[in-house]
Amino acid sequence: MNQYRLGGFRVLPTIVKNLIIINIIFYIATLAFRSAFGIDLTDYLGLYFFKSEKFHFYQYVTYMFMHGDFQHIFFNMFALWMFGNVLENYWGPKRFLTFYFVTGIGAAIVHTIVIGIDYFGIQAAINAYAENPNPEAFVNLVQSELSSVLTSEKVAMANSLLNEWQMNFANNSEYAIQSVDMAQSFLASRANIATVGASGAVYGILLAFGMMFPNEYIYLYFFLPMKAKWFVLGYGLIELVSGVLSTGDGIAHFAHLGGMIFGFFLIKYWKKQDINKWQM
Repeated sequence: MNQYRLGGFRVLPTIVKNLIIINIIFYIATLAFRSAFGIDLTDYLGLYFFKSEKFHFYQYVTYMFMHGDFQHIFFNMFALWMFGNVLENYWGPKRFLTFYFVTGIGAAIVHTIVIGIDYFGIQAAINAYAENPNPEAFVNLVQSELSSVLTSEKVAMANSLLNEWQMNFANNSEYAIQSVDMAQSFLASRANIATVGASGAVYGILLAFGMMFPNEYIYLYFFLPMKAKWFVLGYGLIELVSGVLSTGDGIAHFAHLGGMIFGFFLIKYWKKQDINKWQM
């Protein structure tokens, strides 16, 4: 509180300003490298599942500074400024920066766990299918287990193999092997989808604003007033429902929730620390 009062309120405090600048630099560099050299920095700096050949541990940090398009980075940076400037003024730069990285990395950890549950569940289904591959079982595998990793192109590939299999019974074993290999390739493609964006940290910041200033009003769509605590709760519920009912919209909903979860426990930890300091 002393740092907040003595330093005064800054519309664009140091950490928020530098985070926005770094994100913009990464975004411009991504466009420049892709255009000039045909190199996609997302292949190196986006977050991949650890079963992917593209995975590196440093991606748990670098993915936060990568964005898919202008709309993605604009809304993340706008939210970072809108809520982050208040929190940095209140907490001070050191605590705010710690919070940003803890929630961002926490979001990535939760996302990895969710992807892992899906990935290893599908792998188990493929292993069971490999023991007795047949056209009917292949249809069931594709429709029930692999549906979350299929694109229209992969569906066409599966249908093509299935049609050939059904018309060429003499080559049963050959098509059976091909079907297992195809299922494995579909699963491998799931591990090779990069996750990018500061959204996990931003959702953590949103939660922090709601916890620190629960009765402050936020104007939804710049028009409808809503208390911060209800705004945050509503967003959390939307992300939970969207994550459970996700139909492949390309949004890491559980990563957003992960940022909020890690943010919640970090704030609780800090509050306990602060109380103990005052008692001493």
